[in-house]
Amino acid sequence: MTDTSPELSHVDQAQTVAKPHLPKRLIGLMIIYTLSAISGLFAANSLSELSAMLCILTLMMVLAIIGRQKAGLYLLRVYCVLQLLLYSVLPIIMYDPDNLVAGPTTFDFGLFQTVVADWMIYSVLIVLGITQVWISFNAKVKAWFKPRMNLNIMSS
Repeated sequence: MTDTSPELSHVDQAQTVAKPHLPKRLIGLMIIYTLSAISGLFAANSLSELSAMLCILTLMMVLAIIGRQKAGLYLLRVYCVLQLLLYSVLPIIMYDPDNLVAGPTTFDFGLFQTVVADWMIYSVLIVLGITQVWISFNAKVKAWFKPRMNLNIMSS
């Protein structure tokens, strides 16, 4: 029996570290972020508006996530926590007497138009925010990013 038996190849395979794969839940979240950022850019009147700049930052975050940059992980986590905080304060902002709009909340999707209760909108937004936090702080998502500390989202 020689030293190059099949047993050694199994040992070599066990010693190699498995390459992390992009989690499917992170792919779904990146698709949602990309679509919302692109629609926000179309809705903006100018690229110098704050909303357009936030959309561009969101697209840069998606690129950093695809590039496995550690800065993308930090941006993702800060982004989702800030969104959850905003969603939590949204009822207070909306029911400020200066911001109060008379009439029910209506959604118009082309030919389909419906009236939706405010509590349903808030609950859907909060559930989406909690889902984003769950995805961002997941161990599989963290394993996707490179272990070395790199805060430059444009480097490789």
